[in-house]
Amino acid sequence: MAFLFYFEHMNQICINSKIIPGDEPALLAANRGFRYGDGLFETMKVMNGDIVLASYHFERLFAGLSLLKFEIPRLITPEKLKQEVLSLCKRNECEKSGRVRLTVFRGNGGLYDEGNSLQYIIECWPVTETINRLNENGLIIDIFPVARKSCDIFCNLKSANFLPYVMAALYARENRLNDCLVLNTPGNIADATIANVFIIKEGVIITPALSEGCVKGVMRKYLLEKMRDAGYRIHETSVSAEAIENADEVFLTNAINGIRWVKQFQDKTFTNIQTLEIYNRFIKTIL
Repeated sequence: MAFLFYFEHMNQICINSKIIPGDEPALLAANRGFRYGDGLFETMKVMNGDIVLASYHFERLFAGLSLLKFEIPRLITPEKLKQEVLSLCKRNECEKSGRVRLTVFRGNGGLYDEGNSLQYIIECWPVTETINRLNENGLIIDIFPVARKSCDIFCNLKSANFLPYVMAALYARENRLNDCLVLNTPGNIADATIANVFIIKEGVIITPALSEGCVKGVMRKYLLEKMRDAGYRIHETSVSAEAIENADEVFLTNAINGIRWVKQFQDKTFTNIQTLEIYNRFIKTIL
């Protein structure tokens, strides 16, 4: 008999369009997402009954599914998934301010089994209003010294195979850090555990290029587009640990928090004057 896995949350969840209690069995042990990390996920923010930057999320998701050779049923569209996300948020009373995880995986079977059937789970939880403001207490971060992220064609995906970031998050907690930076194979900065990295040096906004192995963040893409349109000087390139130390300001971005200001990296402390300006101009208006 196959073992079943359970979700701890008492909220309702949506699995392949079916609503079930979050504490009921949902996945078989043969699930390929569990066995091999064979899937993708999107972490989205819902505000006032709508998904923030929805088009960015679904563009990234479906591009990733294509890269991973998923067979996408005709009925599975961005519009359908968006409707199901918002419906679940309403059921769980978090449509005004909520966090959503949409996980897509290939279904059940072994590594060489035929078929690329797409399945998905939607989960959602309320988030507090404080998450909608720039953090007053800056983050303390450092480098995760163990893992090295490869810079291959899959490196920009928000993959279910999240092990380097899981271990970096454990390292951060063990060392009383707010976050950790993950390195790529050449030894430069890829990104943080759940965020992309930006530094500011003499008025120039610098972030690791996609070729450096970072996740192709939704908030990263949005900010780069908006800042370029506004005339900011932007540079996507390799970023070393030394560049972080020499920066004037550092901030992290993701879809839930928007921007989080970094106060300290190792022995270097940073201000947040330009970070606050960027937050007020581009993030505050959408979150």
